[in-house]
Amino acid sequence: MTRTLKQHSVTYTANVARQAAEELTAFLQAVWPQTVAVHNVEEDPAYQAHDIDLLWSVLEKDQLRVIPVEIKGDRYHQTGNFFLETVSNEGKGTAGCFLYTRAEWLFYYFLEIGLLYCLPMATARPWFAANMHRFAERRTSTPVGNGRSYVTVGRLVPVKTLLAEVPGVLQFQKTGEEWAAIRGA
Repeated sequence: MTRTLKQHSVTYTANVARQAAEELTAFLQAVWPQTVAVHNVEEDPAYQAHDIDLLWSVLEKDQLRVIPVEIKGDRYHQTGNFFLETVSNEGKGTAGCFLYTRAEWLFYYFLEIGLLYCLPMATARPWFAANMHRFAERRTSTPVGNGRSYVTVGRLVPVKTLLAEVPGVLQFQKTGEEWAAIRGA
């Protein structure tokens, strides 16, 4: 059976990323009283190389700590899956963010319904590496001009499975401008 690739324009992808970054910056400032600052580093090549979107500065026991965060904005909540990227650009053979990000947390945010999952990479990545063979592989395509596009590859991981098998995942629901903890925190 041949599957049609989901295709997203660069503009669509950028808008999803921008909205997710804005809302999650506000989330960190509103929900975590120990937050000192949140710096968006999405456009900084030094952080792009490590797939880090935000630097979250917190005060812990009178010590300033900077926590690197990767953001994944998604508008396909109805699938019940996370799309965990294994190959960023198939044509170039670049690893996907879930495999190489140096972020401590991956914030997976379903924008349409305001549902946020905070995945601790120290436990989520090893679990995924050991289990990704269990999950269906899918590809998406993003046109980049002149009839060219790049293909991203990932695995469809059911949200329920990840929540049941990975310890330390936090979950929050946004309603209006308010955030409520659903799991953890």
